[in-house]
Amino acid sequence: MNTHRASRGNADATYTTPWDATAHPPQQSALRAVTAAIAADPAADHSVTSLAVRAALSKRQLTRLFQSELGTTPARYVEKVRVDAARAALDAGHSVADSAGRAGFGSAETLRRVFIDRFGVSPKAYRDRFRTTARS
Repeated sequence: MNTHRASRGNADATYTTPWDATAHPPQQSALRAVTAAIAADPAADHSVTSLAVRAALSKRQLTRLFQSELGTTPARYVEKVRVDAARAALDAGHSVADSAGRAGFGSAETLRRVFIDRFGVSPKAYRDRFRTTARS
């Protein structure tokens, strides 16, 4: 299980996801290559089509591999990696817009929507809380 700093509605709590490709690398080499590429550059094009081409699999085969080995879809996996990248950028003091770009979100608004859905707080509120906590 992968434990994170924030949870829906409480940016100081933790939440767990059922998959973490870094802690438990996928068995299939094609899936390992795809998850490594996503982690290496979250902002790149990680559409199911481009990931399937990278893995030399059909989109359906790739989706089945993600489901069987990681328990999620390729799109949700990419979103999780991007949210983690955005959080790291926010933790490092980057602006919301810069964090969104670094993580591969199309806009700060898209990051805001995903952040609120996942953590119950906006990226700005998360960053401000982190800065306040870091100074204490």
